[in-house]
Amino acid sequence: MSYTFDIVGVTSIGTFVQFQHQLSQKNYLGKTYLGSYDCSLDSLIQATKTIPDKPNWDWDQVLEEIVNFWVKSEAGIQHWKQQLEIVKEESLLVARIANSEALRQEFESLFKR
Repeated sequence: MSYTFDIVGVTSIGTFVQFQHQLSQKNYLGKTYLGSYDCSLDSLIQATKTIPDKPNWDWDQVLEEIVNFWVKSEAGIQHWKQQLEIVKEESLLVARIANSEALRQEFESLFKR
């Protein structure tokens, strides 16, 4: 099984909590989101430990994907650090972890509609 990791944005804490609640109601385990007060590798790895309804994935492989992203994406990381600094008081950095196959199937289903 392979996984993808990407930083998807910055949002208010309330919006993130509401989104996580809606996602948990759908019982969809192909992807999950992390929220972190800091744009750092350590913070995102720590955030994996707080995922509600954690999917049955190979979490060592997921962590490896997060580290690989961090090593290869310096410009993007700097961008998100700056964005988070602008609104730090009331916001979280949001990242997505997905099972690659499930994410591919989700995208394909969007095109079939």
